[in-house]
Amino acid sequence: MAKYPISKEFFPFNLFVPPMSRKFVLTAQKFMKTPRLLWQDPDMDIQTHMITGYQGGEIKVYIIAPKDLPAVAPCLISFHGGGFVFEGYNSHYRMAMAYAKEGRCKIVYVCYRLAPKYPFPFPQEDCYAALCWVYEHAAELGIDPNRIAVGGDSAGGMLAVTTCLMARDRNAKAKPLFQILVYPWLHGRNNSESYHRYTDTPMWNSSLSKKVGPIINPDPSLTPLAYRSPVEAESHANLPPAYIEVAEFDCLHDDGVLYAKLLRDTGIEVEFHEVKGTMHGFDTVFNAPTSQKMIAKRIAYMKTAFAFGASMLNNE
Repeated sequence: MAKYPISKEFFPFNLFVPPMSRKFVLTAQKFMKTPRLLWQDPDMDIQTHMITGYQGGEIKVYIIAPKDLPAVAPCLISFHGGGFVFEGYNSHYRMAMAYAKEGRCKIVYVCYRLAPKYPFPFPQEDCYAALCWVYEHAAELGIDPNRIAVGGDSAGGMLAVTTCLMARDRNAKAKPLFQILVYPWLHGRNNSESYHRYTDTPMWNSSLSKKVGPIINPDPSLTPLAYRSPVEAESHANLPPAYIEVAEFDCLHDDGVLYAKLLRDTGIEVEFHEVKGTMHGFDTVFNAPTSQKMIAKRIAYMKTAFAFGASMLNNE
């Protein structure tokens, strides 16, 4: 692995490259469980629901909320990263809890189904189903149906975007208020400059993308192009505003850059951050100073966007 000027605050993950093969994925999936930390904060209320996903299958969602929220609160539907093959890590749950507590909202954390058993379009359709479920059950869940947003990191970033595209294309009643995308995976053709440059970066790189591709998308004909490579959608008009973060030393760096440009070209507001000295998945080191700084920026964006959504409703 080449040496990159990645901050040492992300040690040991700044030196870690995960193995990637079908055998490794299947073995690793057997050991992945929801961390106990999700239930260890006495100030948080955690609910578990089983909902209907793609083709009638069941998926689990956690609703994470501070106990002192108002009776009706805004909601961020969160889609975790993990290359479409791994469950969320401890850091995903810690971030979801931070978003809920500091962002004064409910987080719907979606455990969408994973490849290789459930390749594309299962994850995309499961996440869209979660959006529709939240909207349809908003009253009983204590969620403001007009202030539902979506967000995710890496693979979860793609799922947030495809959820927005599906909601637009299918004329869904549920219309995400905004999208939060952290080092998102958005370009299925894998031909960007950053893809060719970062073949051996820690945490994730284009060599790993090549290996996981046949596992997650063995038959591209089953999934419309826009839902497996969102930057290639015919149009990016009528999508919600976006907060987009990219890591400096990341094969997916240019995915987020391009998507930000495509949105801006259609007049959609984008808050964009390139995080220097970082690699893909840097916020796995949750307490690193840079991670905490960027998590605070995401939360600030959420709070402002949710407040703006409330003010727009009050002025109607």
